[in-house]
Amino acid sequence: MSTEKQTRQPDRADARLVTLHNLSKVYHEGDRTHPVFHNIDLDIHQGTFTVLLGRSGSGKSTLLNLISGIDLPTAGEVIVYTDQGEVNLTRLSERERTLFRRKHIGFVFQFFNLIPTLTVEENLLLPLELNGRAGPAGRARALRLLEAVELADRVHSFPDRLSGGEQQRVAIARALVHDPLLLLADEPTGNLDIETGQSVLELLDGLTRQRGKTLVMVTHSTEVIGVADRLLTMRDGQLVDRDYPRSAQGPA
Repeated sequence: MSTEKQTRQPDRADARLVTLHNLSKVYHEGDRTHPVFHNIDLDIHQGTFTVLLGRSGSGKSTLLNLISGIDLPTAGEVIVYTDQGEVNLTRLSERERTLFRRKHIGFVFQFFNLIPTLTVEENLLLPLELNGRAGPAGRARALRLLEAVELADRVHSFPDRLSGGEQQRVAIARALVHDPLLLLADEPTGNLDIETGQSVLELLDGLTRQRGKTLVMVTHSTEVIGVADRLLTMRDGQLVDRDYPRSAQGPA
């Protein structure tokens, strides 16, 4: 697979996919409060690869959970722009947010989160089944993605028969199989050795760029500096926008 960077270009001048407006998150433990971040504003544009950096406990994964609607902010709004119009996740019920995630968001986790009692193929078909799309066309799409991650010969294998790198490649295919608007990756190389992690990073970047997908990744990995379109650092409860790496040009 070629690792040459393809700069993602939005389809229109204002190609926002996600807007975070005045976002704050505070956790309460008895009489104590723990502010994670406050008054964050951010636009994530279609077809871009955004990386969230920061020390452990800085709030990176919390922000990812708010973007996906897994958790709700203490204040502020999370807006996602779909073909049917804008959706304010903070105004949806828990069930509505769950249905929205199933349809529009793909996840890649540090520990793969494959279901051990399902085969590789069955793991890939699960998002399609949850969306009522697990027919012949859906299965064909799943098999094409397995070919793309070079695991077509492991279709009937169970996760415990795969290496860590192979499991993460299956997880990437699963995240893409239902054609989501947005991919969220939380430390996807954190449980892999350096060489395997670099290979997985290149695969994730390549597959999402080929499909014009938007990717937001939380990571400690420095390898993303030469791959991502935008680097953000969580520091003291705020997002610091670093310089765009390489020659990538983000939307104004």
